[in-house]
Amino acid sequence: MTTPLTPSAPRRLTVREVRARLAELTVVDVRTPGEYASGHLPGALNVPLDRLERALPALRAAGGELLIVCRSGVRSAKACALLAGHGIVAADLTGGTTAWAADGQELHRPAGAARAGWAMERQVRFTAGALVLAGLGLGLLHPASQLLSAGIAGGLVLSALTDTCGMAALLARLPHNRPRATDLDTTLAALTASGTR
Repeated sequence: MTTPLTPSAPRRLTVREVRARLAELTVVDVRTPGEYASGHLPGALNVPLDRLERALPALRAAGGELLIVCRSGVRSAKACALLAGHGIVAADLTGGTTAWAADGQELHRPAGAARAGWAMERQVRFTAGALVLAGLGLGLLHPASQLLSAGIAGGLVLSALTDTCGMAALLARLPHNRPRATDLDTTLAALTASGTR
């Protein structure tokens, strides 16, 4: 027997459970548009985590059980907690799209997508590494520039300790990681329409 969801206790669904019930779930992918374009669950709608509050009315009106998905399950867990705080019940896919693909399940890509974007984790690793190298290189000319590398290292330690990432939050605001307003409006309309069926 399935345990009902409550706003205070989101349920984590396995790939097997999601695969069996995919047609009845309203799947919301909270990754950036670039990550979403690189491959998402069939039928998933993209509402980036930093735009979730704007989507609350549409998510409340969506039909069927909400399933929140990201790459690994970290952002989707945060999204479920945010939704629960607003009285919206949602489930979370254990392991995210990584677990879905590892199980041999198909990831869809939007038609006409120019190219797959980098996952946020990869963007953070690249940016942090580039800044550390720049700080060390500039440190050869101006020793005080090595403080840039120290600052990035400190930020990475803080990120690990708090399970947050300020650099990811900043990178998510870059144009390639932001949905166009028309794309988000279309997604919100699709969510609202799914609730009227």
